[in-house]
Amino acid sequence: MVDYFFNNVKRKMNIVIATKNKGKIKEIKDFFKQENILPGIKLLTSIDFKDMPDIEEGSSSFFKNAKLKAQKTAEFTGCIAIADDSGLTVGTLNGAPGVISSRYAGFNASDSDNRKKLLEELKLYNEPQKRSAAFVCKMVLWDPQAGMLKHTSGICRGSIGFIEKGTNGFGYDSIFIPEGRSQTMAEISDIEKNMISHRGKALKKMSDYIKKTFC
Repeated sequence: MVDYFFNNVKRKMNIVIATKNKGKIKEIKDFFKQENILPGIKLLTSIDFKDMPDIEEGSSSFFKNAKLKAQKTAEFTGCIAIADDSGLTVGTLNGAPGVISSRYAGFNASDSDNRKKLLEELKLYNEPQKRSAAFVCKMVLWDPQAGMLKHTSGICRGSIGFIEKGTNGFGYDSIFIPEGRSQTMAEISDIEKNMISHRGKALKKMSDYIKKTFC
């Protein structure tokens, strides 16, 4: 593994983003551009590979799902892959939506469907503590030869609002209010979001590792 790193350090390399979620792809690309590591790294996605398979997520663990996506993508493409599994957890709902955040209202549900279901389930809870929530992210960098290179995590605490506000972002951003703020995640800029979000925190740790190891 040491020889492998010495052979690859300081050389422009490809990293595949192991998701077909356009929102996640945009956030990861924007973050890496902001961190100024793209001159040494070329980011690829599923559209760069013919017949990229869908990967079934069957675990109740964010980390295990991220690991599976990164591993399978790396094996299929022959490139290092970066994957995250993330979601929203609400204490009053015993941690739901959790790992099924993207399909909370059903397998073919839209982001809007998921938000509507969550707001409906919380409609009887007006106390702030009953609407407390957190975005959680687990991220894995996987090499097809060396296996897992790095795993990171990030969390953003806050609460669920009563109505949707803002048009930026995706998923539950328009109803999630970060701790200490009055605006939803969908009302703040991309740069500000990357500084406080669960994915932004996990990406910061991952980008530091990538810069140190490969750039």
